[in-house]
Amino acid sequence: MSGTLLANAAFSSFARHETFHPRFGWLRKAVTESAKSGEVFTDEDATVKLGVGKNMVNAIRYWGLAFKILEQKPNSERPRVPLTVPSAFGAQLLGDDGWDPFLEDSASLWLLHWRLLRPKCHAPVWWVAFNDFTAIQFAESQLTTHVLELAAAAGWPAVVEASVKKDVDCLLRTYTVRRRGREGLDDILDCPFRELGLMEAAVGSEGRSWRFVVGEKPGLPDEIVAHAALDFAALSGSGARSISIARLAHDPGSPGAAFRLNETALFDALSRAAASGEPLRVAEPGGLRQLLFDDEPAEIAERVLATYYARWSAQEAVGA
Repeated sequence: MSGTLLANAAFSSFARHETFHPRFGWLRKAVTESAKSGEVFTDEDATVKLGVGKNMVNAIRYWGLAFKILEQKPNSERPRVPLTVPSAFGAQLLGDDGWDPFLEDSASLWLLHWRLLRPKCHAPVWWVAFNDFTAIQFAESQLTTHVLELAAAAGWPAVVEASVKKDVDCLLRTYTVRRRGREGLDDILDCPFRELGLMEAAVGSEGRSWRFVVGEKPGLPDEIVAHAALDFAALSGSGARSISIARLAHDPGSPGAAFRLNETALFDALSRAAASGEPLRVAEPGGLRQLLFDDEPAEIAERVLATYYARWSAQEAVGA
């Protein structure tokens, strides 16, 4: 892949997480507190309002922006310090009246993972790892070297190797359990995205190498796959009313890359989602597997989400 694609897909932004991976409760807190004040992260008493240390304040803000549940807006009173407020997506998912304010449904974690990687991505190491790193099993140094090479090809100046290493380490702590160094029990347990099962320590490697888990993901709802596929089609900007399953499985930025789904698993998930009543279907004209849709893909993508969460909420209410 050329560096141009990386430059278009991600910001040149490294080690902004203060070495903290995303933790349970942080994303909800980011939305609720920024809804009260767009200056919560820059206030002198930010640590009191957020109930964390100073470095964690910066980390919560970073992850909120990275997962696109927060956004920045101009600050008329302090032009050099933009306001940080909930995005429409953040309020819709994690607001007081949101779909899943406390991330009780694992579907929300898959959706946030998709939004993290979606352009424009604030976490380029994450984007490269899932979209332009062909190794299934790898050592940290391999991923670090690949990111540095790609950043240079993108024309990004002064990317520091130590910062990339911090991001690679944080990436692994986001999706896997690392038991080494000074990491405490809370650090080992307190990351929701490990539930996704996207990465794991390689067998017999004793934590020296890692592998992506490719294939069907039992906890990944078909509707989230359909949403991501339609969103990807919309982002392509072609205006077409179809997209091949091969592209959805293999293209950089695709749901296949983000969720580590092969063509068969992706085809099966989309086939089941197409039976939901939304104006989309899967076909194989001339043996070419395709996802077809009758309306604008971005509009269908949002309806698929709304329908999914309405059904989930109704099921939760019955279960309560």
